[in-house]
Amino acid sequence: MDWSAITTHLAKHGHTLIPGERLSGGLANQNYRVTFDDVSAVLRRPPDGPLPPGAHDMAREYRLLTALPAVLPFVPQGLYLCTDLAVIGVPFQIMQFRAGRIIGATLPDDLAGQGAALTETMLSTLAAIHAVDPEKIGLGDLGKPAGFLARAVEGWVRRGLAADGPPAVARLGTWLRAHAVPDGRPALLHNDFKLDNMILDKTLAPNAVVDWDQGTRGDALFDLATTLSYWTEADDHPAMTALHQMPTAAPGFLTRAQAATRYAALTGRDVSDMQFYRVLGQLKLGVIFLQLHARHGATDPRYAGFGTLAAGLLDVSELIAAGDMF
Repeated sequence: MDWSAITTHLAKHGHTLIPGERLSGGLANQNYRVTFDDVSAVLRRPPDGPLPPGAHDMAREYRLLTALPAVLPFVPQGLYLCTDLAVIGVPFQIMQFRAGRIIGATLPDDLAGQGAALTETMLSTLAAIHAVDPEKIGLGDLGKPAGFLARAVEGWVRRGLAADGPPAVARLGTWLRAHAVPDGRPALLHNDFKLDNMILDKTLAPNAVVDWDQGTRGDALFDLATTLSYWTEADDHPAMTALHQMPTAAPGFLTRAQAATRYAALTGRDVSDMQFYRVLGQLKLGVIFLQLHARHGATDPRYAGFGTLAAGLLDVSELIAAGDMF
């Protein structure tokens, strides 16, 4: 990070910044704890290298972080956006810092037995996001809800093939086209909602939901399917176990099917076509790991096994399509 360039740029716009440490976690965007105009904040920028279309969009995220806090108190406030590539070569934004606890792939010992409470926190928070009326907060033109699902199918199949995905990518595309469902009622989507994108307070309520760079409007069940694509169960498929993203296999957490039913109860949305969304959501996640492996697998050991993991996740998607998994 060229902190001199950043502080010089901000000074020209009447702001001060004191650099801080890089925050750990994540495989994509880079986050740094900073002091911005005497306020504790986070500077956020995309990862190095070429970026896939629609991802790591700092301007989109900043727009959401300036609109949503008025209706969702757990959304941190956006403070500053820089789209001038002459500063550090990529856009960056600065957002309010929120303290709290982040729970990763393993459930901490002191939270043993809290699976039901954490499940409810996740699903009720997602339901609250989907209850927002984007029109009322100036987000009525965000994204393109019409034709959302068809574009998602074609987009993720195309990306999977471009990343040298296995034959399962094309087969899943064929299945999804044959089992297409109409777009559901549009909603605000987070598009990567999972437990470690929440910062929790001592009561396990959300103090923040972060990582809004893929936020858009579209079918709410696609957002739910994204969450469930990370949702591991006890005695699950080996690829889901290897995914190791959320501790939902621990006692007390609902199963994926139970979580979908609970979400339906919270929102009133019909989940009878959830098989389609689950296939699409698991395809999406498999393709994301294909892309990460293609971009970084040869140079960063963290990504070396992502090709194998992606193939396993695509196998899971085919099992869901066959009716052998939820």
